[in-house]
Amino acid sequence: MSASPKAAVGTARTARIDRVTRETSITVEVNLDGTGRAEIATGVPFLDHMLDQVARHGMIDLTVTAKGDLHIDGHHTVEDVGITFGQAVKQALGDKAGLTRYGYAYVPLDEALSRVVVDLSGRPGLEYHVSFTRPMIGAFDVDLTHEFFQGFVNHALATLHIDNLRGDNAHHQAETVFKAFARALRMAVALDPRAGGKVPSTKGSL
Repeated sequence: MSASPKAAVGTARTARIDRVTRETSITVEVNLDGTGRAEIATGVPFLDHMLDQVARHGMIDLTVTAKGDLHIDGHHTVEDVGITFGQAVKQALGDKAGLTRYGYAYVPLDEALSRVVVDLSGRPGLEYHVSFTRPMIGAFDVDLTHEFFQGFVNHALATLHIDNLRGDNAHHQAETVFKAFARALRMAVALDPRAGGKVPSTKGSL
């Protein structure tokens, strides 16, 4: 799959990525120091709902527009939004000086409970343990949740552990995963006032 990402940075903590392939055309803008403002239009309504949760609970200003081959299915669009979001987060983080780096969260929704732990390590890795109780949430294929996060970690260069600990309702399972991801990411991208502007690694770089 070919891609031509273009990045432009406004400040050290903002980024815009335009990604165009034969399957999708996507623009993502992020402000890591935002207020949770979201403008989302991917053509996949459930993904829009989940990305709105990421913005709101992650306190990230997030704009996403996507046009994809939805006449086939949502796979390419959801995966490529994850890729582009990962590229934007990586770009906005800059050299990661003063970064908290690690984040974690437990989030419940009624009977469902999920845990997400993130390390903005510079090394992509995904441990994904979610057994959905049904294959579809409306018109959304739950397998695409994994594809979104795989795309994100590969391009944000982050290590991400996702565990749905319990849940009977698939919508609740997914929503707790995305909300916990948002809260964990919010913690990880925060600037640590005690870090003195240093990169949080004994290697001196991430």
